[in-house]
Amino acid sequence: MLRPDFWDDQQKAQGIINELNALKDLVNEYNGLQEIYENLEVSYELVKEEPDEELQAELETELTSLSDRMSTFELQLLLSEPYDRNDAILELHPGAGGTESQDFGSLLLRMYTRWAEKKGFKVETLDYLPGEEAGVKSVTLSIKGHNAYGYLKAEKGVHRLVRISPFDSQGRRHTSFVSCEIMPEFNDDIEIEVRTEDIKVDTYRASGAGGQHINKTESAIRITHLPSGIVVTCQNQRSQIKNREQAMKMLKSKLYQLEIEKKEEQMAEIRGEQKEIGWGSQIRSYVFHPYSMVKDHRTSVETGNIQAVMDGDIDMFIDAYLRSKIN
Repeated sequence: MLRPDFWDDQQKAQGIINELNALKDLVNEYNGLQEIYENLEVSYELVKEEPDEELQAELETELTSLSDRMSTFELQLLLSEPYDRNDAILELHPGAGGTESQDFGSLLLRMYTRWAEKKGFKVETLDYLPGEEAGVKSVTLSIKGHNAYGYLKAEKGVHRLVRISPFDSQGRRHTSFVSCEIMPEFNDDIEIEVRTEDIKVDTYRASGAGGQHINKTESAIRITHLPSGIVVTCQNQRSQIKNREQAMKMLKSKLYQLEIEKKEEQMAEIRGEQKEIGWGSQIRSYVFHPYSMVKDHRTSVETGNIQAVMDGDIDMFIDAYLRSKIN
């Protein structure tokens, strides 16, 4: 950072500063945990020598708090795979079911937005296609923050909702599905080659909010990667050039994610694992009726506090899944 040319590339410089700050936070947290542990050791010895109910109750409370902080700190250290520390791109795609599934998509959009805000992450909408009656047909978010991809990769998969549909005049129970795609967001220095002849670029008018300019000019970009069939769209910027730059980053992210999935499939074949692909392989169920429960099918972690989950309290599911992959 002391080099005279440090700020010549502002994006790279900011990345280094963010990395430094993240490492400082880890070291400071470690030192803080060590200090608390040493203080608790002293308190423990005092309670052993001279039993005191008030001091013991205080010691037990502080031990529980320390245990929670240690668990969080441990998980941060374990997020060490390539690109775990990157920003994330999150896509939601409602399945069959029309308005009901699209409304579930909007509930998940709110849930992930709330979760990111609680983490102190920045959320930016890259693409948004509203539902015809309610909800969303599809949405793409950029979630910026240290380890955003590391945490959110636990959310990749199909989410299932069971409830009495507010859109059904006969009050029948409906089951809806939404697919959640997670990719690491890359800067321009990612080493993934995208040949010009392999892509098709279309421009169109943006939909949704954005003022007169964004709706009257063909600033939105759709890029189709012909060899893989991957399609990315971006419409959040006023400039067509900026939307194209963001769309190319998204395309590279998807191509990278494709490579990850191929490697995982190869490893599963080597280990003899059988993995279902499709709507039947949902990772989590959100049941509003006939009882209240959210259950993650990969780890069996569940809770009856649906409202808290829909308000963004999903760390219990993320934590359990990431630890299961390590063990």
